[in-house]
Amino acid sequence: MNWKNKWGIKTIQTDLMASFLALIVFTISIIGLLSYKLAFDAVESNARENTQQIVNQVDRNIEYYIAYMQSIADVALMNTDITEYLMKLDFHTESVLNEYKQRIINQFNHVLNARGDISSIIIFGNEGRNVMNRSNVLNPFVDPKQQGWYQDALRAEGKSIISAAHVQTILKDEYNWVVSLSRKLTSTDGKNTFLGVLLVDLNYKVITDICNGVQLGRRGYVFIVDRNGRIVYHPQQQLIYNKLKTENIPLVLQMDNGSVSVRDHGEGKMYSVTSSKDTGWKIVGVSYLDEMVHNRKEIQLTYFFGGAGCLLIALFISLFLSRRIAKPIKQLEASMKNVQKGNFDTVVDIREANEIGALSRAFNRMTYEIQELLKQNTLVQEMKRKSELQALQAQINPHFLYNTLDSIIWMAEGKKMVEVITMTYSLSKLFRLSISKGTDITPLADEIEHIRSYLNIQKIRYGDHLDFEIDIDPDLHMFKVLKVMLQPIVENAIYHGIKNKQEKGKIMIHGFRDEARLLLQISDNGVGMSSEQLDNVFKNKERASKGGGIGVRNVDERIKLYYGNSYGLHIESEYDVGTTVYMTLPIIE
Repeated sequence: MNWKNKWGIKTIQTDLMASFLALIVFTISIIGLLSYKLAFDAVESNARENTQQIVNQVDRNIEYYIAYMQSIADVALMNTDITEYLMKLDFHTESVLNEYKQRIINQFNHVLNARGDISSIIIFGNEGRNVMNRSNVLNPFVDPKQQGWYQDALRAEGKSIISAAHVQTILKDEYNWVVSLSRKLTSTDGKNTFLGVLLVDLNYKVITDICNGVQLGRRGYVFIVDRNGRIVYHPQQQLIYNKLKTENIPLVLQMDNGSVSVRDHGEGKMYSVTSSKDTGWKIVGVSYLDEMVHNRKEIQLTYFFGGAGCLLIALFISLFLSRRIAKPIKQLEASMKNVQKGNFDTVVDIREANEIGALSRAFNRMTYEIQELLKQNTLVQEMKRKSELQALQAQINPHFLYNTLDSIIWMAEGKKMVEVITMTYSLSKLFRLSISKGTDITPLADEIEHIRSYLNIQKIRYGDHLDFEIDIDPDLHMFKVLKVMLQPIVENAIYHGIKNKQEKGKIMIHGFRDEARLLLQISDNGVGMSSEQLDNVFKNKERASKGGGIGVRNVDERIKLYYGNSYGLHIESEYDVGTTVYMTLPIIE
């Protein structure tokens, strides 16, 4: 494969192809190295989970029988016949007690006939008043009160006690393997008088059948221990009792639920344990690891051949993807080179709904905006040149110059030398400030001096008919503003406001700072404007330029052109009262 183009530079397609290949080879290698472990762990985990589910089901089955025994104990505790019989009240005759006893026996027989898993139900009453479900008699050589289950029931104070598996010896000529539930019976009158102990025996064969019905491989099995580590059930019970077989009981007692793998006499075993809440027993499933992962070699081969096939497929996919991804990028690159040459009308036709498509659309927007900016920049430069030309025209207004010089000659002829000197000085200062430094930006202090010179000239011309006041904070004088921006406003106020008024006119110029803005206020007490005239100020070019200056409209356009649409002029006027122009500028030091 040619990894470089004809200029010797690697392309993105080759980079993508190399990256895909490196990733695929690395991934397949890792899969190959870990295939055995993954297979072993996967099968062991599955077997561990299945074994745990089986053990949990054994626990649920056993708890079902224990729960039924518990329900018998609950019924006995609430049975009024049993309570009345065991309390042996003074007013009870022997015949009444026998009736109670017979009803109790009938209830026991009903339970035993319905459930063959219950071996016997016996109540050992206080003062020897016993109730049995059968005709068998008690073993005269065995004292029930000395049995462990009896003593445990007394200590449990009303809680049911489940015994370990044992041979029941209290019945004469019967020695059955059972699991016993015993419970202390007390009166329900609030005095908790001791009445006796209830004994319910579950046939041990029930537990044997449940555990023997479980298959954990060919050699696996289930056994049960109580909370003290005593064997409740084991399929090889005789070998356990004869110490010919042992289990890791300490390990089991440390576990509540879960699985653990151990080595026992060089053989791998897994103990899966669940703890019964009702009995305190631990149900333990024993599985042999070699049976759990007998198919690991088959899985190994499957991983190997599957990985090889995936590698071949991935090679073709990586080639296809690298070409597909690189194609629009190359197309975008070619378009960028066209733009670099100055062809800003270049359009990229990539319609994909991904990052490349978004990038191409952004590129098209960028080229369009560049074209618009170029057009706008050309227009702005044109407007600036036009504005500067108009400002220059305002600076050398021939009508104003002619009128001023004519006034100087007239005053000179009249021997008014002070006025001649003042007007001549103001005129020279006016033009000096207008043309100084050759720039359109000037300090506010110079602009103030410029308008003061202009107003001095006009005041001499108009005499007592015109007065002015300039009040601008000296701290604002250093800020930069546009040159000749006050003169058109003042000129407009004189020629269109004060000139046509019979009373004395006055122009007031104030300035102050409002956060990041410079605010200038030019007011006059001239004839003012109607609302219609006010609306036409920014619309009618003829009115804006009338009077020999660039006009209010041009000043507003110049401010917006230089500083943006957030700045400019705002006019308030009332007919026959006066006009106020508010000028908003940015703070520029």
